[in-house]
Amino acid sequence: MKVLLVLIISFILTAMVSRLFMGDWNLMLCGNVAMMLMLWFASLGHFMFTKGMVMMMPTFIPFKGTLVYLTGVMEIVLGPLLIINATRHIAGIILLIMFVIMLPANINAAIKHVDFEKATYNGSGTGYLWFRIPLQVLFIAWVLYFSIGI
Repeated sequence: MKVLLVLIISFILTAMVSRLFMGDWNLMLCGNVAMMLMLWFASLGHFMFTKGMVMMMPTFIPFKGTLVYLTGVMEIVLGPLLIINATRHIAGIILLIMFVIMLPANINAAIKHVDFEKATYNGSGTGYLWFRIPLQVLFIAWVLYFSIGI
C-alpha cells in the first residue's frame, strides 16, 4: 500500500538526513515527520477520491461527504502538530481516536468490495483486510511510540 511506503521511506530518509546534518539519529523526530508526511499523502485521497471514500462508509453514518473532507483536513492539520513538542501528545491522542474510528469504514469497504480510487464496487474484497487491519495496528503503534511515548 502506498501510505506504508510513504511512512517507511520518509522515516529512513529523515533518519539519514538527521544523522548527516544533526549528528544523531533523532528517531522520535524522524518517526513524527514520517507520520506527518504519510498523513499529508493520505489526505490527498480525501479530496481526490471523495466519492469512493463516501462509498466506504457504513450506511448509517450521516454527512459522509462532510466527514471525508473533515478527516482529510484533520490529517493535514494534525501532521505538523506531531512535530511540535507542546502539541505532539494531544495530536497523537486525536490521531489514535481517528485511526480506531476509521477502521469500520475499511472493514465495510472490504465487505462491499469498494475501490475508493475508482468509486466502484470492484475492489479486492475481504482479502484486503489481511493487510489493512495490521496496517491500522501499525499506525496506532507508531503514534503510541513516537508521538505519545508509550
